Amino acid sequence: MLEQLKREFLSPGSEFTPIPFWFWNDDLKEEEIKRQIHDFKEKGVDGFVIHPRIGIPEEIEYLSERFMELVRCAAAEAQKLDMKVVLYDEGMYPSGSAHGMVVKSNPKFASRGLKLIEKEERGKVEISTAVQEDEALVAALAARKTGKGSIDPDSIKVLEPADGKIFADLPDEPGWFIFQFIETFSRGHIRGIHFGEDDGEPNAPPSTDLLNPDAIQRFIELTHEKYYESLKDYFGNTIIGIFTDEPGILGRGGIQGLIPWTYGFKEWYLSCGGNIKDLLAQWYDVGSETEQKRYIYRQVVNKRMEMAYYKPISDWCREHEIALTGHPSGSDDIGMLKYFHIPGQDIVWRWVAPEDDKALAGADSTQGKCSSDAARHMGRRRNSNECFGCCGPNGIHWAFSVDDMKWYMDWLFVRGVNLLYPHAFYYSIRGKRKEERPPDVGPNNLWWSYYKYISNYIKRMSWLMTDIVNITSVAVLCEGDHLSWAIVRPLFENQIEFNYLQKEFLIKGNARAEKGLIHIEKQRYKVLVIEDSSQVNESCKGIIQDFINQGGKVIICSGAAGLTGAIPIKRPEEIVDALDLVIERDAVLSEPCKDLRVTHVVKAGMHFYLLVNEGENTIDCDMTVSVTGSAEQWDAWKGTTAPAVIKRADKEGMVIAIRLERRESLIIAVDPGQSIETESAFELTADKEREADLPKEILTLNTGWKIVNSPIAVNMETELKSWTCFSELESFSGTLIYENRFHIDAQLSPDKSVYLDLGELHSFAVVTVNGEKTGIKMWAPFTFDITRFVKPGENSIQVEVTNTLANRYTDSKLPSGLIGPVKLYT
Repeated sequence: MLEQLKREFLSPGSEFTPIPFWFWNDDLKEEEIKRQIHDFKEKGVDGFVIHPRIGIPEEIEYLSERFMELVRCAAAEAQKLDMKVVLYDEGMYPSGSAHGMVVKSNPKFASRGLKLIEKEERGKVEISTAVQEDEALVAALAARKTGKGSIDPDSIKVLEPADGKIFADLPDEPGWFIFQFIETFSRGHIRGIHFGEDDGEPNAPPSTDLLNPDAIQRFIELTHEKYYESLKDYFGNTIIGIFTDEPGILGRGGIQGLIPWTYGFKEWYLSCGGNIKDLLAQWYDVGSETEQKRYIYRQVVNKRMEMAYYKPISDWCREHEIALTGHPSGSDDIGMLKYFHIPGQDIVWRWVAPEDDKALAGADSTQGKCSSDAARHMGRRRNSNECFGCCGPNGIHWAFSVDDMKWYMDWLFVRGVNLLYPHAFYYSIRGKRKEERPPDVGPNNLWWSYYKYISNYIKRMSWLMTDIVNITSVAVLCEGDHLSWAIVRPLFENQIEFNYLQKEFLIKGNARAEKGLIHIEKQRYKVLVIEDSSQVNESCKGIIQDFINQGGKVIICSGAAGLTGAIPIKRPEEIVDALDLVIERDAVLSEPCKDLRVTHVVKAGMHFYLLVNEGENTIDCDMTVSVTGSAEQWDAWKGTTAPAVIKRADKEGMVIAIRLERRESLIIAVDPGQSIETESAFELTADKEREADLPKEILTLNTGWKIVNSPIAVNMETELKSWTCFSELESFSGTLIYENRFHIDAQLSPDKSVYLDLGELHSFAVVTVNGEKTGIKMWAPFTFDITRFVKPGENSIQVEVTNTLANRYTDSKLPSGLIGPVKLYT
């Protein structure tokens, strides 16, 4: 079986392709659409999302017959090439408005919210309501302020307006206020597809009331039904899904200070357990129960959003044999994902990143697990992430490099994501189109000719993380709109796997406790971690207590919540020690390493450990795993496999030597049905290991370089330096070719491997030695094994160096080229 899986890994099917956002952002022509589709296919990209984007001329109206002709052209060409298409449900985003046509069909369908108007009063009060045209008074309250942002909860009184007047009998003292809660249009918008329709521009399309079921039915009629009418022959075969993108209830850029609301929402709010007095808690601190009152309001809004928006769209997609894919608005909105056939999230704006602790801290750091754990617990085969948009370092988005891309891909894969929607491939970068949410991570970037390395990597890793069971005994309880990051951070840093488990699944019975284990889909958990005792309410307390009584383990931070037998901890940092008392770790390192991420999955009976280096330094250690058997190490980037370096194997497990440079990943594949040959064990002593690993420099190559294709004369003969040191190259983006010669001592032992280290380089390099290409490196360290290419005596070397497009498009003057020092070592 392992041999069959290896063949699948090395040549995975097209279903595991990246499916990029394809920005349709210019004057679209059929021939150019076809040309670009063929270009995608040639680079190993077997699908795309058709994303209408700003820059389309007004002559091509959204969902017009001409627009649909172009979509049909793309679908037909994709079908010829056995490619897949995902439709996008908006023009441009966020979703739900059909480019403003929903509101155009009925102005009452515009997005609405609840605003608060307050006025200080005392004694007997008779004031007019502050309601204006198209507004409605929802409630009026009187209360005493105890500070700038706080209210005495015992002072809150419900008032009964009549005939446009509000009456109150208040104490004759300062600090009392009348509060009016008024339903109003939010005046929000979406970003449109024509110039003049962006944020802050007069023609930005109005946003829809997403809490209004009638408005969403109109959205479906205008968008989904229109697509089906024109493309039904492609549904369920070439067209595999429709993407909904971060629908926002209030729209963008609307009235500040509103909270979500809609027609008739007062009755919905009260029927779901809300209290009119608690509306003040959405703006003010009203005492110890403030957070609980806000929590109830959020749950009521989320439930309405699910019923009004997500469920009808999900049902429509299922009935039309395509998947609802995309993502909700919040990075940890795991509850909304139940309606997605392909749950997803999005990494944009470098909210997650290798620097500034962004990999593990904050709500955005949970989104990889958000989609993958939702999929695991709902039996969904795939889960996705829209990634790379506006993720350039230091806000220079055209400086986004394959170095960055590799970090993001690995960050996602090791957390269980198995479908990537790269953001974005641009139809055009003409004029200011290149400035709209850059960069192009595909055909209009300098790495495009090498993109097959990227697409093959995505396919192999997506294959690995599909049709699997995740091996962990730890579940972390979560809310539908909040995933703890603080308590799971030590788990990531100590290679302890976990999955987020929604409280809703316990309450509704999707997850059940049986013989001391929580069962849900294919997962089994013996430990439930609870971040805060406030998560344990009456609806789930009995279920959790029953789990403990059966022998399950519950570790709870910040109080015991009345659970008998729970293991209390005071701080998130204590979670590892607490877990070590109740479980055996699946993977243990010979020395601590906070930058190593590990996930263990079983696929077709074979065990796979995916290891990712999320840090900046080389990881070199031993890892003891609980599974034994014949082991190999697979490299998804290079597409190679080799025997794993097993240092010891017994009934307790295997000790495997691990080495990962920065930006590297490694897969350990274990066939538990095959025994380990004793003689294949790794038997070097510690001294020999150190000696074998010690590099021996044989020459430096920092002088004598010539650039053979520079647009200007540059001198690198005596010193390597950045291209930006030459004023004429400060804004240059592209590829320059360096050439040099070096001498290898004829006495060099033939059993020595020879390596080339290019030192500092921006941004990627292709090396040729003696006329033969040795490989490409797209991130540091820029080290090449050139053993089989060198010869005793004189050798020639050529290094093609390509920077990013930042200097050309943003005049950033970022360091570029080969800077070195360049060394050869054995």
